[in-house]
Parts: sequence; structure tokens; C-alpha cells
Amino acid sequence: MTDQPSHAAEPSPPGEAKRGDAMLDGAALSARLPVARGRIAAMRPLADLCWLRVGGPAEALFQPADRDDLAGFLAALPADIPLTPLGVGSNLIIRDGGLSGVAVRLGRGFNGVEVLPDHRLRVGAALLDSRAAMAAAEAGIAGLEFLRTIPGALGGAVRMNAGCYGAYAADVVETVTYLGRDGRSVTVPGGEIGFGYRSSDLPEDAVIVEAVLRGRPGDPAEIEAKMADYIARREASQPTRDRSCGSTFRNPSGYSSTGEAGDPMDLKAWTLIDAAGCRGLRRGGAVMSEKHSNFLVNAGGATAADLEGLGEEVRARVRAACGIALEWEIRRIGLPPREAAS
Repeated sequence: MTDQPSHAAEPSPPGEAKRGDAMLDGAALSARLPVARGRIAAMRPLADLCWLRVGGPAEALFQPADRDDLAGFLAALPADIPLTPLGVGSNLIIRDGGLSGVAVRLGRGFNGVEVLPDHRLRVGAALLDSRAAMAAAEAGIAGLEFLRTIPGALGGAVRMNAGCYGAYAADVVETVTYLGRDGRSVTVPGGEIGFGYRSSDLPEDAVIVEAVLRGRPGDPAEIEAKMADYIARREASQPTRDRSCGSTFRNPSGYSSTGEAGDPMDLKAWTLIDAAGCRGLRRGGAVMSEKHSNFLVNAGGATAADLEGLGEEVRARVRAACGIALEWEIRRIGLPPREAAS
């Protein structure tokens, strides 16, 4: 991809996103950004890049051509400009006022997969989780089946220690490689990442570029059967055809549902949401799913404010009814809309 032409930032469209005295000024920011071979778009709308289809623009969106392009851009980026790595937007609410600074979104050049010796895969951060699981199955690598039902890409799965059915990214990550804010490449062993429930200690502005995943030997047919079972269970219990980001709140129990019959339900987020009478609760175009009450859904025409506001209402009702403070699992970033519309 080294033969791509260089791109300066594209001009900002008419209008600017504002919040009170704060302003996203794509033209002014563009003048300060390094030249790159990838694509830089000023005031780029982000709603179409996020699963909930809401949110304002990025002051600048950078889509690097390859790792060298990304490293050079980061190394030359002025330190005072905010940097926000974006995945595929499967676990994200971008507020209606948009994102200040530079958002980075990886695509081609970062979605490769390579089978390694000893039942391992090297995967690009932009590779979809489901694709990684299918590549593992084809190679006879067991232990990664849980990734088949996790929305999003590998970079986000690693950063948030995604998991389901009793398995987590932390169980299979051997190493993670990211580019720091200075553009330097850092490779961290999985045991030093500081994984927690839906969290890791990776720097917030680190741009994950690849991971090595370790599985175990398995029969491809058995692996495929296990993934098919996971998919069927997910279809039966979750609103997979709706616009959602999956689980909205972390389970106060501190772990994901295992799917087993004896899995305690009293400290599951959905149980508490039901106890507070919030199944089906609506605000604007946002609704807590009737099928699975821990799924926040854009039922049509919702704004980011609708979705986040409904989530906060649910948190308040659960605290009042159950005395437990639910913690968001969906990330919420960016600026609220201007409060006083002119």
C-alpha cells in the first residue's frame, strides 16, 4: 500500500459543530495535521460508522494506509491535539456534538490473519472477531469459538477484554502490539496487560494494531458445531436484528453469563433492570429491548442523547429499586450537542 498518493486533510463542509463556547473547527485543525498517505477527512460524520447510527462528526478522521503511515502520523501529531482510536463502533455512543481532535479508524492493511505454529493466530486489530473465530476453526485451532458471537473487531475485543459463555480475550491473548502516541511500536505479553472484567490497562490513546492469539488443537468440525451452538443461543436470547451495541451495562457479579444452567442470575444486569421495571422503557427513539432488557436499542430516529439519557434513567431506577449502581459497558465519548439551539 506504499504506492498510495499523499492526502492532506479534506476541506470542512459548511457549518461547524458547537457546544456553548466550544467549537469543532475542522479547517483550523486540518492546517496543523501531518501529511499522510492515508485518508484524512475534516468534520467527517461518524454516525454511519457506528452500529447505533448516532453521533456527531469527528473534527478530523484519519484512516491510515498501513502501519508505517500510522506511525509517522502519530510521531508528527502535535501533543496538544486529542487522539481517539475508534474500532468499528460496535460498543460505542458518540455524543451528538462530535469528537474533538483526531479520531483514528483502521481498515485495510490492519485486518490480516496469519496461522502461526503451536495453534496460534496473528490477527490485525481491524479483523472482525467473527472472522478470527472462523479462521481458527479452519486451521483446527480450538478455544477461540466464543469470538464468533462477539460483535466488533479484535482491537476492541482486546482493549475491553470481551468475552461470553465463560471465555474472555484474556484467556487467549499471547501478545498485543500497539502504537503509542509517539508512534513507537510496543508489544506487551498478555499476562502484563492488566486484564479485568470488561477492561484492560492499555493506554487510552494507544492504537492497537495486532494481537497474537493462542488456542489449542481441535477438530474443525467440532469447532464449527460449537460456534453454531453459540450462534443459536445468541439468536434465541438477544435482539440480534436490532441496532444495538450488545450488553449496555456490566454485570455487578463481575463476570459474563456462562450460559450454563446453574449460572446465578441475581446480580446480572438484566435481572436488576427487570426488577426496576425498565424492560421496554423508552426515550425518544431509544428503547431497552423487550427481548433482552440489558440491550439498548435505536428503534428508529434516536439521538445519542436519547440513548445515553435512557441509559442514565435506567441506572437511576436500578439504584433506587435495588441499591446497586450499574456501570456502563458501552463507551460514551465526545461532546454533547449545543444546549441552546439558535
